[in-house]
This record gives sequence, C-alpha cells and structure tokens, in this order.
Amino acid sequence: MTRPRPKSSGLASRSSLKRFAYLSIAAALVTMGLKGVAYLMTGSVGLLSDALESLVNLAGAMMALAMLTVAARPEDDDHPHGHGKAEYFSSGVEGTLILVAAVSIGWAAIARLLHPKPLEQVGMGLVVAVAASALNLVVALVLLRTGRREQSITLEANAHHLLTDVWTSVGVVVGVWATALTGWQPLDSIVALLVALNIVWTGTSIVRESVHGLMDRAVSPAEQMALLAVMDRYRSNGVDFHALRTRQAGARRFVSVHVLVPGAWTVHDGHVLLERIEADVRTAVPNVSVLTHLESVEDPASWADVGLDRPAGS
Repeated sequence: MTRPRPKSSGLASRSSLKRFAYLSIAAALVTMGLKGVAYLMTGSVGLLSDALESLVNLAGAMMALAMLTVAARPEDDDHPHGHGKAEYFSSGVEGTLILVAAVSIGWAAIARLLHPKPLEQVGMGLVVAVAASALNLVVALVLLRTGRREQSITLEANAHHLLTDVWTSVGVVVGVWATALTGWQPLDSIVALLVALNIVWTGTSIVRESVHGLMDRAVSPAEQMALLAVMDRYRSNGVDFHALRTRQAGARRFVSVHVLVPGAWTVHDGHVLLERIEADVRTAVPNVSVLTHLESVEDPASWADVGLDRPAGS
C-alpha cells in the first residue's frame, strides 16, 4: 500500500500559492471582458489580438492552479522526490498556448491588412483598454514578487506573461491612436503583427525554461559557487570530495556529493563530518535536500564512481 509521508512546512507554503493563481484567473476574466468590449467598440484588430492573449492568460492561470495543487502534494512511495516538477508542466503549457495565440493574432492581422476597415469610437475604446492593462500590471507585479520570494516558476512565468501582455497593450494602444491620428488603416494591422512576434519570443523563452527544468538542469551558477565554497572549507587533513551533482525541481534543490575521509576514521567521526557539511549546505542554498556518501580516500574503488555511470566490474 502506498502511504503518503508527513507533510512539511515547505509544502504548506506551496499550497498557499494557489490563492495567487485564483487572483490571476480573476484578472484574466476581467481584462478579457474589457479588451473584448474595446475591440467591439473600435473594430481594431490590434485590440482583438490583445483580447485573444487574455484568453491565453486565462488558460495559463487555470493550468497554474492545477499544477500548484499537484506540486504542493507531499512526497510518497511513487514520487519519493516530491511533485515539484509539476510546475514545469504549467509553464510549458502556458508557453505553448502563447505561441498558439501568436499564430491566431498574426492570421487576423494579415487578414485585416489585406482588407482594411476603419476604426470606430477610438477614444472610449482606448480608455477601456488602458484600464485593463493597468489591472494586468498590478496583478503581474504581485505574482512576480511572490514567485521570486517563494521560488515558484509557475507564478513567475504567469507574471512575465502578464507583463508581456501589458507592454503588448501599450503597443496596441499606440497603434490604434496612431491609426486614428494618421488615418492610415494598415498601421493597426502592422502593430498587431509586431505584437504577435513579441508573443512568440515570450512563449519560446517560457517553453525553453520549462524544458531545462524537466531535463534536470543544475542549480544556478551562484548556488553552485556557494556549494563549492562550503565543500572547500572541509578540504584539509585528508578530507576531499567528488561527484558533486545538483538539480532543481520547482523550488526544491537536490544536492548529492561523495565525501572522502581517511580510512582510519570511525563511522562516528565520518557521520559527524557529514552532518556538519549537510547543515552548511542547507544554510548556503535554500530549499535543498542533501545526500552525502562517505568513502575512504585510500580505497581505489572510491574513485571509480566519479561519473554518473560506474564502470562495470569496478
């Protein structure tokens, strides 16, 4: 029978992040409605592209809620390293949805470029669009601050998407205003195409970051330097280390290292050293799970497993 392990305080913190996903969902619904009204009032394909991206925001926020719920689950027998990687699925799906939206926006912009249509009620439409963008900006800053503090790639991806939406809206508003001012109808479609290109860049970046996480990329260079600094402090009196490996799953870091000590040491001496090293690593790197392996520095076999795969027969 699979029995869940006790829930940690860290998991309780991850679970609390779901309220920010609800905030993102509410903001997406409101801004999508506002931008839809602005499009209906003006007939601007740029504002239509903005409204379509808000639809993607809604889908991304709902995915974020689902994956934050999964990521908050404690480790169990089937997932002994926890469920933190679920956050990468959220950001990956959101990035993909962004790319789909970019294609839709581009398609609509090209169609309008070939068949221009005059804009209507530009002033009121822009007021509605600016109000929607202001709401997105406030929510994005809240999500970004929380995502960085809690080290949640899901909230950070959602925040960056909303910030991109804000800058996109600024470009659309400028495009609609310039079109109304100059009377050159293709300008609205050109701005929409630029919006689509900007969204492609954002979506590609989010997908790439998600892939890195799913591929067990090492922790950041700064954290790797902090780990090396910890280990170097113990490099004396015959003590050494190798096979230092790191990876990250959501907010959780995993570190494993082989510590070599003189063969004459007692088990107790080695255990005390490992406890000190692990405590220092947990101080140097946040949200880390440390696995140490004690080896004899004089034993040739200790040097046979420096790489990921140990040679057969060694």
